[in-house]
Amino acid sequence: MSDHLREAEWSRLVEHVTGEQSELVLLPEMPFSPWIAASKPNEPQKWEASVENHGRWIARLTELAPADVLGSRPVAQRRNEGFIRDSHGYRRVHDKYYLPDEEGFWEATWYERGEPDFAAAETRFIKVGFAICTEIWFTEHAREYARQGTHILACPRATELSTVDKWIAGGRAAAVMAGAFCISSNRSGEGSGVHWGGSGWVIDPDGEVLGLTSREEPFVTLDLDLVAAESAKRTYPRYVSE
Repeated sequence: MSDHLREAEWSRLVEHVTGEQSELVLLPEMPFSPWIAASKPNEPQKWEASVENHGRWIARLTELAPADVLGSRPVAQRRNEGFIRDSHGYRRVHDKYYLPDEEGFWEATWYERGEPDFAAAETRFIKVGFAICTEIWFTEHAREYARQGTHILACPRATELSTVDKWIAGGRAAAVMAGAFCISSNRSGEGSGVHWGGSGWVIDPDGEVLGLTSREEPFVTLDLDLVAAESAKRTYPRYVSE
């Protein structure tokens, strides 16, 4: 996908989800507008425009039904809100807590951190935990999600091409520590002065990479055995007492 989802890309996603009969879809971090944290100082008008853009697209998530949709979005309260959109409607489930503040990623300049709440949420089929981008590196929360019986660790990202290998390594470690399937979706292409990395992933509870997205294959759908995530909690290193 490009710097942000556009109509043609959205149509391709809807077609893929419909054709694959997907049950769960993960979108990138703040996917429905250009990456506003690429520069500073923050500009209230840009933030408000991004909030409005996301609001319009969130209303269209029903086009992916009956799939449950996970993602993150900017909200008026100046936070990066992780959400689930399922048959029960829209739910806020997590606000991004760990915020970088450096060239291209002035997130702490643009918005406020949420509460340090890493509680798993439930959909029709699964327990899901959120680790929005930078949060994946704070691995104590992966262990916390393991204790909560999480099946899926969702990591919507906005990360650069030059750091792809590092992020995949982080995803593998997080999957092992959580004893869960780690899934990630990222921006790709050029945009907002950043060369985005793409490379969304599906990683199993033992750290094996099951699937990666690319420019040629922007969407990947796989069947996951959720029993494997439940069984993983009883094996090394998850069972080791802290």
